[in-house]
Amino acid sequence: MTMQSEVFSYFSIPIQKAIADKGFSTPTESQIKAIPPIMAGRNVLLIAPTASGKTEAAFLPVADALIREKPQPHGIKVLYITPLKALNRDMLLRLQWWCKRLDLRLGVRHGDTTTKEREAQAMVPPDVLITTPETLQALLTGRIMRQHLASVKWVIVDEVHELACDKRGSQLALALERLRYLKRGDFQLIGLSATIGSPERVARFLVGTDTERDCEVVNVPVSRSMQIEVYYPEVISEDYKLANELYTYPEVAARLRVIRNLIEEHKSTLIFTNTRSLAEILGSRFRVWDLNFPVGVHHGSLSKLSRITAERGIKEGKLHGIICTSSLELGIDVGRLDFVIQYNSPRQVTRLLQRIGRSGHRIGGIASGAIIVQDSDDALEALVICRRALAEELEPAEIPMKSLDVLAHQIAGLLMLKRSWSFDEALSLIRRAYPYSELEERELVSVLQYMHSRIPRLVWFSASDRIFTRPKRIKPLYSYYFEHLSMIPEEKHYLVIEESSDNPVGVLDEAFVAEYGSPGNKFIESGRVWKILHLYGDRIYVKEEEDPTGSVPSWVGEEIPVPYAVANEVGELRRKVAEELERGVGIDAIAEELTKKYPCSKDVALSAIDEVSRQVERGYPVPTDKQLTVERCNGYIILHCAFGLRVNRTLGMLLATHISDRTGTPVGVQQDPYRISLRTELALEDVEAIIHELSTSGSDDIKKQALRALLRSRLFKRRFIHVARRFGAISRDASLTDLDLESLIRGFEGSAVFEEAIRESRDKDIDIELTAEALKRVETGELKIALLRSEECSPIASIPAMISGYELIPPQRMHRVILKYVLARLLDEELTFVCTNCLRFVAVKRINDIGEEFRLGFGLRCPECGSTRIGALKVGEEEVRREIRKNKKSMVAEANQSADLIARYGKAALLALAGRGLGIGDAREILKQESEVNEHLVELIVSYEKEILKRKFYKRHG
Repeated sequence: MTMQSEVFSYFSIPIQKAIADKGFSTPTESQIKAIPPIMAGRNVLLIAPTASGKTEAAFLPVADALIREKPQPHGIKVLYITPLKALNRDMLLRLQWWCKRLDLRLGVRHGDTTTKEREAQAMVPPDVLITTPETLQALLTGRIMRQHLASVKWVIVDEVHELACDKRGSQLALALERLRYLKRGDFQLIGLSATIGSPERVARFLVGTDTERDCEVVNVPVSRSMQIEVYYPEVISEDYKLANELYTYPEVAARLRVIRNLIEEHKSTLIFTNTRSLAEILGSRFRVWDLNFPVGVHHGSLSKLSRITAERGIKEGKLHGIICTSSLELGIDVGRLDFVIQYNSPRQVTRLLQRIGRSGHRIGGIASGAIIVQDSDDALEALVICRRALAEELEPAEIPMKSLDVLAHQIAGLLMLKRSWSFDEALSLIRRAYPYSELEERELVSVLQYMHSRIPRLVWFSASDRIFTRPKRIKPLYSYYFEHLSMIPEEKHYLVIEESSDNPVGVLDEAFVAEYGSPGNKFIESGRVWKILHLYGDRIYVKEEEDPTGSVPSWVGEEIPVPYAVANEVGELRRKVAEELERGVGIDAIAEELTKKYPCSKDVALSAIDEVSRQVERGYPVPTDKQLTVERCNGYIILHCAFGLRVNRTLGMLLATHISDRTGTPVGVQQDPYRISLRTELALEDVEAIIHELSTSGSDDIKKQALRALLRSRLFKRRFIHVARRFGAISRDASLTDLDLESLIRGFEGSAVFEEAIRESRDKDIDIELTAEALKRVETGELKIALLRSEECSPIASIPAMISGYELIPPQRMHRVILKYVLARLLDEELTFVCTNCLRFVAVKRINDIGEEFRLGFGLRCPECGSTRIGALKVGEEEVRREIRKNKKSMVAEANQSADLIARYGKAALLALAGRGLGIGDAREILKQESEVNEHLVELIVSYEKEILKRKFYKRHG
């Protein structure tokens, strides 16, 4: 008997029969490796690609133990924790099948669970409960559910990689320690993770620091069977025609062409972008190119209806591709994928492996994918990441340690378990959670003192007696706890308004405003360059600019940071190419050699090193891992340094602070992983002198200077707001632009709130330690500085400006671009159609797919009763059916009103109803002014959408 067939034979007969009926003839590698240690009762961290049978590998051994040990005591025996806010539908269906077959009760508990379901779970607890980390926090406080949780013997944590590197993970780690305290014992832990660095550390995160808790790591790496290629599309003749149709540049059209070809060569493809904005831009370009090309869009900001439609579409074969963000990195089931495209560099090795790992899941299957790059920075970075991925050189997992805002919330949770705690008992319990293993006494005291001094008081704390208890008034404690169950920060958005016309331009997210939202900065939005004039409340007033120099695309605030190690290797690659060129080796030979080490064609290698070649040709110094270069370009000083985003951000802050102190004027600063741009008139020699001055400062002094610069930044203010909200210290409406924010922050200096805001900003925004190391290399001479004097920008300095240029649209074409893209978007919208006569017909249809009926002059007709009284709604099919069953009159009335418009205006009504934020009344007003499908109708819809956006912000923020 082979090892493969042996694994399933370990199970009891009922499970073996269920496995056979399910059609599982052969176990996957995940199951072969993980099932034996789980059955032996060991804690296990299973690291494997998505859709490789991880769920069954974890659940079947647990189900087997449950069956063998019947009868079981009353209560919940298995806790299945998933970080997905919208529970994974595929995982749920699979567990429902197994539980039904094996006669196990399965329950689901999350924020949307009805009161009736909650009461049923309290009366008759399920054997297996699926929940989220946030809902577990609520369950641990319920008197009856707490008793049921005391029976838990197994805890399965799904998507551990998503939790470990986030404050939600710290929250879960402490919640599991509270659960152990509650049941006065331990449970078996099984963690399921996609590819992640530092697996042993993640395993320790999973089980905690108690020396008796071991955890076996079972690793099924995707890199052993992965095919990946980097594409740098070259413009061909047909791209000029497509670029004209899409009102874009031939280089952009070339990338779209290559993506479409790759989608058409495969059955089902995921196309990952690094930001939601890019996913939308890519989706809209495909819509305008070919509205019937079977590709959808999926990201976290879309409605639940849109996301489910995209998931079902690709699973059922109606769509051949989905353009998505990290929303589809997690284990959402979209059927069997055979290809993954990454649009632009994935920025990190782990992210590439997690994304490519979504394809080719079968025994012996190969995960295959492509990276489409747009410039040589992107290309070299992608090549480096591919090499590191294939060599399994992953970034270490960055687990946040000692998060004090999470700790405050969990102290409130402890007081709901027990009225009074000794300081030492609580500290011992907290330290058993890995993220708090090094928590100092003074840090716990700091949190307790804040909670004690807060008004209203959350904790009564006596430092001299080393005890803390519930306050006399417990309502504020409960309110604080339940209002802050989620550790996910609430990101605000800012309305951009053209000051001269008072018209909305778009919306910027908080991350972008925190870094680039200073007056005088320029950014690109909707194909135009805008200069920030001033900020007021949640509005940013701008004016249009013709000169794009120094402008930043509006989506960069969302960007994933490139690690130091990746950027440094890009610098090393540039150095080796430059050295070969200076030795007289031909560029073709160099490119040929690169293809042996990196997964790309010779043409891609040539494009990737083109700027290095031109830099050497002109006699300019090349920025590398051993040389920084400084030059003046378009009024900016550019420091080329391959340090990655967070080090460059730190160094940029230090330089800007020093220059500002020296000149007495504020200094604009921008950065990417390979350069820092400074808006200053200072000479190159002066900047070089400041770098040398910094390099001799010593690491302690650099740390002090960096922290001083950080505290003056909007980045810190953003983190402070997030942390203070979690502490319950400020209102949810607090904004970066609040006039009293600085004095508010000063008021918290020395508190746990202030300390945690600094810690979070240091962890997420900057890297002081690596910056100090880089400057030390300057001091020792290991890292040299070369000044580049030229009348023009060097080839490598021109890369960001070139890419920003691709996003600009000539003003004379702007109006037609907007109309064309908006019409394509409206035609692609899906509405839920309902017969208002019989209410039996309910179906989701895309507007473009029902055009034929109107063209033939028939209108829409109900297939159930033959009525033409068909209404259209913007909510999902399931919700419409549910509301009809409840006899909800408001929804039926809305359907009737929309049916009146559709009967009178036909397709024009559908387009008006599909407008973003537009209601029945808005659609009616639009159709009074224009009843035909034409440019005027689209102009009116755009105008109303802008007004609705403006009204929404003004209503929300005053």
